[in-house]
Amino acid sequence: MPAGPTSADSAGQALDGPAPDGAAGPTESDWVAAVAAVRQLPPDGRVLLICHVNPDGDALGSMLGFGLGLRRLGVRRLQATFPGPPEVPEPFRGLPGLDLLVPATDADPQPDLVICFDAASDSRLGELADRLTGSATALVLDHHASNGGFGDVNLVDPAAAATSVVAEELLARLGVTLDAGIAECLYVALSTDTGSFRFDATTPAVHEMAARLLATGIRPGDISRRVFDSRPFGAVRLFGEVLGRARLEPAAAAGHGLVWTYATLDDLARHDQRPYVLEALIDPVRCTAEADVSCVIKQTGPADWAVSLRSKGAVDVSRVAVALGGGGHRLAAGFTGRGTVDEVVDRIRAELAAPAGKGGDQPG
Repeated sequence: MPAGPTSADSAGQALDGPAPDGAAGPTESDWVAAVAAVRQLPPDGRVLLICHVNPDGDALGSMLGFGLGLRRLGVRRLQATFPGPPEVPEPFRGLPGLDLLVPATDADPQPDLVICFDAASDSRLGELADRLTGSATALVLDHHASNGGFGDVNLVDPAAAATSVVAEELLARLGVTLDAGIAECLYVALSTDTGSFRFDATTPAVHEMAARLLATGIRPGDISRRVFDSRPFGAVRLFGEVLGRARLEPAAAAGHGLVWTYATLDDLARHDQRPYVLEALIDPVRCTAEADVSCVIKQTGPADWAVSLRSKGAVDVSRVAVALGGGGHRLAAGFTGRGTVDEVVDRIRAELAAPAGKGGDQPG
């Protein structure tokens, strides 16, 4: 079974790293409003759960775990979905709650409540973004610092290690007791977005949440093997080829160093692999000792690239990503690049060289 990303950022939204200094989270009135949005559903109320395109562990785990919690509250008219092809990455096909999923084309056009997970902007919801503009109440659960708040009620906590942290808090405020199904979903979400508890966002509170989830009886070894430690041989060969073309630029990023590589659609086809296997590729690249900034550029169309950026701490890669049309966190960010791979890398170099606050505004 293929390995899942340790910090997936499909289509350019990175998911790990600490919050910026002074970043504000939800207020008590926000939590009260979120609880009311769920509690005030009519008896036959319809709820639509949406996560971002190319969903990763945090997006799917948070959404499905919360959906199972709503079931425990008695919500029956409930769907979960995401934009694009209705394909769940292999590492997540054992998650509880997958029966909630429907293709985007079958999603309820007029729900009473829409809840969005792990999407930093409504553009990440693709063709499902129109559900936010109808009569439904839109509730947003997220942890990206670049999220400006696009819902009627926004639970956006940049200090949270994962969106699952926000989801667990809301479930607790709704009076939902964790069971093994909910816990497994939230544990997958938490462990993927903290890089299996290796990233700087791994705080005492993260371990306390993990302890609560493990207390339900879930098996972390089995989950980790499925999500992190299994990969088809074709993906191993693909990784070797893509890592073999990695380039180190010690003078980039004001001397902090840049290491980068890229993978094409032809690479995937040649090794008979699905695009999601590339999400884990950032980890061996970011290990490069001579570079603070690491970058993996993944082709998604003839001239389209999903770009993952990571920093070890000296460089704020969210500034680069935002300047190029994306977003994320200080240590992990991404954007969608267009053009040739060389043109995309040129833009990254230029933004890394620009003084803070002087970045360009060319879309990535």
